[in-house]
Amino acid sequence: MRRDEVMAALRDWSMPGRRADLLAAAWQAGETNVSALAEAARVSRPTVYADLRSRGIDPDHRPKGKSVITNLAALDIEGFSGVADRLDAEFDAALLRWRDEHPDAAYEEGQAEGMRLVGLMDTTYRYADVRDRLAHEQVARAERNRLLHQVELRWEALSTAVAWLAAHHAYVVAVDEAGIAIDMWRERAEVALKRPFFCSSPGDEAAYRQIQEAGYPALEQALGDLDQVPDQTAARLRADLEQAHARRLELASATLRSAQSISQ
Repeated sequence: MRRDEVMAALRDWSMPGRRADLLAAAWQAGETNVSALAEAARVSRPTVYADLRSRGIDPDHRPKGKSVITNLAALDIEGFSGVADRLDAEFDAALLRWRDEHPDAAYEEGQAEGMRLVGLMDTTYRYADVRDRLAHEQVARAERNRLLHQVELRWEALSTAVAWLAAHHAYVVAVDEAGIAIDMWRERAEVALKRPFFCSSPGDEAAYRQIQEAGYPALEQALGDLDQVPDQTAARLRADLEQAHARRLELASATLRSAQSISQ
């Protein structure tokens, strides 16, 4: 099933025992944001973790989909690196190499090759810029999810912690780090959204194929996976985090008061 289909089914679950199956299906379809799963299923994040583990899924190890950009090696497409301040020099060098290799070429052939190189240079530059923005967003998103999960782990650890105050401090620090990670992801996502990638001519398409044939990743799926409203998503994640944290502080205070009264 497609991700949107399994998420729709998850929102409509009603039969006892079906929730864990639907959560597992959504996870395997690529939805590994625990907050989104919890919202869709109308349950808490710890319940999502428990359901996933009951189906043999470790939420700490999120699968890497095809959209994950892992090849950030410097580009070298006929000498073009995609670095802005090198463009002119790289173009001149590429055209000079072609002339040396084709000393008898007609003027029209040189003009055609020059236009091809201009297109290759432009596509490589745009590709490098978009690829790096997407990679930064993906790293920030993964870190956001990891730290939100860390909050849950720190809170759960309080139940059995021997050094309770130290464990509670670790939980409070985790909440703060998760909030920072949400804001950092939002910034990276907004930057990525500002730079689309497209091919407007057969020459652009040929250059893009050349980039992929050289071993660099396609961008379409990563672009499609971008959150289109990162400000709204960040606000919701922060609100959920702060609401849960406020409630947990009340519970922790009650526990601490109880412990103090016993010790007296």
